[in-house]
This record gives sequence, C-alpha cells and structure tokens, in this order.
Amino acid sequence: MLYVKVGKNKSIEKAISIFKRKVKESGMLLELRERAFYKKPSADRREKKNKAKLRNKYKVLREKD
Repeated sequence: MLYVKVGKNKSIEKAISIFKRKVKESGMLLELRERAFYKKPSADRREKKNKAKLRNKYKVLREKD
C-alpha cells in the first residue's frame, strides 16, 4: 500500500503529485490493466515471444550503426 504523509505546511497538490509518481513507479496501474481481463497462457507466451523478437531486431539495428 502506498502512503504519502502531508505535513502542516505542505500543499495537497504537491502530495497528490508525489502519490501519482509513486503509483507510476510501483507499476500498480500496469498490473491492474493486465489483470482486467483473462489472458490465455498461449496468448501470453505469443506476446512475450513477439516482444523478444522486436527487442532483438532493434538491438541488431543499433549494432549495425
């Protein structure tokens, strides 16, 4: 669970921006989006395989330069 303590002299807007940053860094929303719908294990493997191919493609392109 993420917490942001707001002091007496601190603004609420600053606390909200700190909270948003903590949520983004923790990856909470990304996990929530992934869990929103059931994904078949085969679809998950296919997606990981395609991402790996894409990473490898860009790695090869960078090495050529």
